[in-house]
Amino acid sequence: RRAPRGDGHPVLVLPGLAASDESTRPLRTLLKELGYTAHGWKQGTNKGPRAGVEAGMEARLAELAQRYQRKVSLIGQSLGGIYARELARRSPALVRQVITLGSPFANDPKASNAWRLYEALSGQREDDPRREAMKLPPPVPSTAIYTRTDGIVAWRGCLEQQSTMTQNIEVEGSHSGLGHNPVALYAIADRLALPEGEWSPFDRSGILSFLYPDPQRRD
Repeated sequence: RRAPRGDGHPVLVLPGLAASDESTRPLRTLLKELGYTAHGWKQGTNKGPRAGVEAGMEARLAELAQRYQRKVSLIGQSLGGIYARELARRSPALVRQVITLGSPFANDPKASNAWRLYEALSGQREDDPRREAMKLPPPVPSTAIYTRTDGIVAWRGCLEQQSTMTQNIEVEGSHSGLGHNPVALYAIADRLALPEGEWSPFDRSGILSFLYPDPQRRD
């Protein structure tokens, strides 16, 4: 109830591996209640970057930007966050910001309990030659929300490199729960409420310091 209200700009939410738009419905429902126009990716179950998936996401992003005549914020859970960062890299003029939820974009390919599932669903190997380039921050404001008790992927690989437009926000919880974790949802709402073209770090002072660990006091 105390989360910042939105300004109506479009938000595209991308699901994780083996998940669909149904998995992101709670998040999209909240975003709509906060005043955003939140949308799913409309590509069924996420089975990895199969033929046509990347082109489909690019078309979806372009369609939303054209429909609303505004830049689109991208939120991706797990593998969906990797998609979001690469979409922003390819079409920065259409993207307002990126928020990832437990997305292992900087991990060793097999530093995950889901790599066998990824290879089985996608028909591809995890050793994507683009891995090194994926570690670089996208050319738009980017926030990585992660948990050290993830349980699926190695949390250190979910961290953005430090820059003037990136931030990592730690929350308590599980990998699969990040899309409806109240503490993660508040951080998402805070980031989305930033005025377009402006960026400032997430303020975890006051009562929020009890909910969001201080990275300077962590190892």
